[in-house]
Amino acid sequence: MGTSVTISAATDEDAEQILKLQYLCYQSEAALHGDYGIEPLTQTLGDLRAELTRGCVLVARLGEEVVGSVRGRVEDDGTAVIGKLIVHPRMRRHGLGGRLLSAVEERLARERSARRYRLFTGHRGEGGIRLYRRLGYTPVTTETVSSRLSTVTLEKTPGCSPEGGGISRTYAASA
Repeated sequence: MGTSVTISAATDEDAEQILKLQYLCYQSEAALHGDYGIEPLTQTLGDLRAELTRGCVLVARLGEEVVGSVRGRVEDDGTAVIGKLIVHPRMRRHGLGGRLLSAVEERLARERSARRYRLFTGHRGEGGIRLYRRLGYTPVTTETVSSRLSTVTLEKTPGCSPEGGGISRTYAASA
């Protein structure tokens, strides 16, 4: 009998598994941008545990194993800032990232009165940008972080219909 993936609030006991999965997942992002000093690869267990107490952190579990996670918090103006959406490489392309993103949006709206959502990704992360656009996010700004890395900020207002997949020419040219 197979085990299905469940999504729930992360606990302190999940912190080590989340951090290990985060390190695994962000290796490809670091390689894509040529920067292994990005914050997800340098975050400490203590910093992650602090995030667990301050924000909304969800995990996807396959049995006892954490195979995905996402984090969010709501700013004073009602904007939910979502970050570190990660899915184990062997679990990708099965809709789990979209399920995690939808779950954190719903929870932030219900429990913390989020009125819109914002997230960012590296400009070369075409798969992530396609996912976010498919789920209704629109690119709003690009910021140069270094000579090798720019971040694309995307936003979504609840109730807006998704635009469909694809990357606008502005962002694809940088890839």
